[in-house]
Amino acid sequence: MRVVVADATPLHYLILIAVVQVLPRLFEKIHVPIEVREELSCEATPPIVRTWMEQPPQWLEVLAAPVVASEDSSLQALDSGERAAIVLAESISADLLLIDDRAGAILAQQRGLAVSGTLGVLDLASQAGLLRLQDTFVRLQKPTSDILPRSWRCYWRKRDAARKETVSNFFASENDRSKSDAPPSHGAKGEVFDFSTRIH
Repeated sequence: MRVVVADATPLHYLILIAVVQVLPRLFEKIHVPIEVREELSCEATPPIVRTWMEQPPQWLEVLAAPVVASEDSSLQALDSGERAAIVLAESISADLLLIDDRAGAILAQQRGLAVSGTLGVLDLASQAGLLRLQDTFVRLQKPTSDILPRSWRCYWRKRDAARKETVSNFFASENDRSKSDAPPSHGAKGEVFDFSTRIH
């Protein structure tokens, strides 16, 4: 069984588009730090996400991440959930970290972690026959401003814009790949690499 740690954003989006159930089919168990649980449970989170976190499934395990050293300035630049997810992944020797934030993903790779994000999970699920990729992408591109509290709209609007651009790039890459019959790109340990976190 692969050891997988998740930041908040992949879980957030997978819950919103009703495909979070692919995670245990792909990875059996997902580990999250306490900070991620709190982020997904806070009042500003969409009700569907908050309700899901009130009674999390057995395959989601919440762990305390080690305290980040104050002198580690690179991690201090990230938000608490991303920071804790990276530190937890390192502490339990995770095989894969699910994270959408580009800065966090790049930093995690620099620290030797294999990373993927929401699109990478959806790509894996599609290859496993668990969902139809294009149908899921339609839901993923739906604006979230109508269901998010005002205090979070600016934050998620920026992530939505980046996500939509990434989805478009993903389709372009998929079309090129299908024409050349080339195998999918993979991360450092063989996992499908999310196009949103690929370093050019």
